[in-house]
Amino acid sequence: MVPVNEALLSGPAAVPRWYAHGLNRAAVYHVAALVAGALPRALRLHAARAVASVAAGRFPDERTVVRSTLARIVQGATPAELDALVAEVFRNFAICFTDLITSNRATRTEGLLASTEGLEHLATAERLGRGLVVVTAHLGNWELGGRLLARTVTRATHVVVAPERDPGVERFLRADGGPVRFHARSGPLDVLPLVSALRRHEVVALQGDRALGGRGDRLHPFFDVPAPFPLGPFLLARAARAPVLPAFCLLRPDRRYTIAIGEPWTIETGAEPEALARWVSVLEGKIRQHPTQWFNFYDVWRTC
Repeated sequence: MVPVNEALLSGPAAVPRWYAHGLNRAAVYHVAALVAGALPRALRLHAARAVASVAAGRFPDERTVVRSTLARIVQGATPAELDALVAEVFRNFAICFTDLITSNRATRTEGLLASTEGLEHLATAERLGRGLVVVTAHLGNWELGGRLLARTVTRATHVVVAPERDPGVERFLRADGGPVRFHARSGPLDVLPLVSALRRHEVVALQGDRALGGRGDRLHPFFDVPAPFPLGPFLLARAARAPVLPAFCLLRPDRRYTIAIGEPWTIETGAEPEALARWVSVLEGKIRQHPTQWFNFYDVWRTC
C-alpha cells in the first residue's frame, strides 16, 4: 500500500481570501431558481445576461480585479477591449449560474451538453484500470460539468468542493447530486475516503486553480507571475497510483457546453511538482482560449 504524504493530510495554515459576497445566500438561490425555472431557457439566458450587465455596476472591486486579470491574459488589449471583455465575463458567469441553479437536480441537464472532446484521452486513462483524478478549474460551468462528465465516465464519481458559508446553499446545490457524490472539504482527514475511492477504481474530481493556504501550496509562474496552486490533487493521484486527467466544461457560442478532456498522465513519487507545472501549463492554455470564462473575482497573484 502506498503511504499518503503528510502534506496531503495537512490542514490549511490560513484561510485564503477567496471571493464571497452577500448574495451567496440560500434564499437568493431559491428565488433565482424559481424565477429562472419559469422561463424557457433562451429567454432566461437573455434575462440573465441583461441582469449581469446591470449588476456588474454594483461590484466595482470585482470589476477591477477581473480587468487586471484580463490585462495579464490578453496582452495588448486596448482599454475599450478590456471593458468589453470584463462585461462578457459577468454575462457568461450569469449564464453558467442560471444553468446551474435550474439543472442542479440532475434531471434537467438534457440538451445542455453539445459535445465531448478528447474521449480518446479518457479511453487511455480507462485502459490503465485504476482510479482517476480529474483536475478542473473555475473555468466555464465547472460544477455542472461534474454532473455531465459523470455520465461519460460511467464510474462512481466524487466531486470535492469547498464548504459553503451558508449551509442552505450547500443543501440547495448538492442535496441531490444525481450521478455524483459531493465531498465538502472541512479537515485534513477528508482525504482518506478519496484515497479509498480511487483504490476502488472510482473517480475523484478536484479544483486545481485555487490554493488552500497550507503547506501543500506551491508557487508557480502563471501568466509570467508566480501564483500559489494546490499540490494536493497530485499528491492524491500519486498516493492512489491514479492517473491525472484535466477536464473542463466550456460554454460554446450557441450557449451549450463542451466537455474538453486533456491528455492523462501518471505521477511517480517525488514528481508531484512537475505534475503541478504540467497542470498550470494546461490551465494557462485553456484560459487563453476562453479568457471570459475564467470566473475568478479575487487577485490570484496575491500571496498574503
